[in-house]
Amino acid sequence: MNVDGTPFRTIWLADDDWAVEIIDQTKLPHEFITVRLENLGDACMAIRDMWVRGAPLIGATAAYGMALSVHADSSDGALEAAYKALYATRPTAVNLRWALDEMKVLLAPLSANERKEAAYRRAAEICDEDVEICSSIGDNGKPLIEAAWEAKGKPSLADGGVNVLTHCNAGWLATVDWGTALAPIYKAHDAGIPVHVWVDETRPRNQGASLTSWELGKHGVPHTVIVDNVGGHLMQHGMVDLCITGTDRTTAAGDVCNKIGTYLKALAAHDNGVPFYVGLPGPTIDWTVDDGVADIPIEERGSTEVTEIMGRAPDGTVVPVQLTPDGAKAANFAFDVTPARLVTGLITERGVTEPSKPALAALYPGRA
Repeated sequence: MNVDGTPFRTIWLADDDWAVEIIDQTKLPHEFITVRLENLGDACMAIRDMWVRGAPLIGATAAYGMALSVHADSSDGALEAAYKALYATRPTAVNLRWALDEMKVLLAPLSANERKEAAYRRAAEICDEDVEICSSIGDNGKPLIEAAWEAKGKPSLADGGVNVLTHCNAGWLATVDWGTALAPIYKAHDAGIPVHVWVDETRPRNQGASLTSWELGKHGVPHTVIVDNVGGHLMQHGMVDLCITGTDRTTAAGDVCNKIGTYLKALAAHDNGVPFYVGLPGPTIDWTVDDGVADIPIEERGSTEVTEIMGRAPDGTVVPVQLTPDGAKAANFAFDVTPARLVTGLITERGVTEPSKPALAALYPGRA
């Protein structure tokens, strides 16, 4: 995707061909800053402190974290320690475990001398594969947006166009490129379909207001930021044609675990007859879990994400601002689970499917 005319991925190999560079997403939308990762500790910090976030990008960063570890120490002990350290950074996104397993299975049988080249090669492949997957999600989801537009009589943007509501950030910044939920929107926009996006602010970290709005704006996609609780009102008044969100983990039976608040959007969509779709990369499916509510671990993050908010002061500095009374307690559950019964369809790199165990098993034979 482009940033002021310059093409970027969210993670890439530095010019020295061993360090890794990323975009520090905690600084967006006010500052565009890239950060150099040079060791395992840097990669762990980038994931844990959410310099990178979004399930596919977390997986890609973990893969390069393993490569950085091997670059410093290619012994068996270091390989196992790197796996454990990276696995502990974020508990919910299944791509993290998937990428680490990919790297460990590849590297463990190799000699110490062979591991470095193999690690960097596989990490690069994981990134390239993610780009292809997300581009295909966009191709498969674009017809849904086009069909909604045609059903309305193909109105121009001035006459309303087609309105998509999304939650959190499941765009280019959450993946290596293109995104999951936003990939169909980008593909539709690039094809000339007049699409407008309702962007949930997505408290507590405001990843819709700060990240989704930023990247849509950079790409020229018309959008409007709304507070999280407006979505139901818009649906009641016919102002949302379809919802598309991303997912950090999807069960083998089609339950979807995504940023906190997704479940409430799905309930509102179901009540108002609005189609609710989820952009789903294959590596995000957890084939070991059927019941998302019971079995997916929900990350609880620090209370300051709720009690404070980052913003730009009049002098241009970006500072935290306290929102709550001194000493107020805050709970910060980062994800919730949307049951499959509330999901209209899963938009995958292999096509659009119903959210059920048989449908997913048929789409990914040999994985279930």
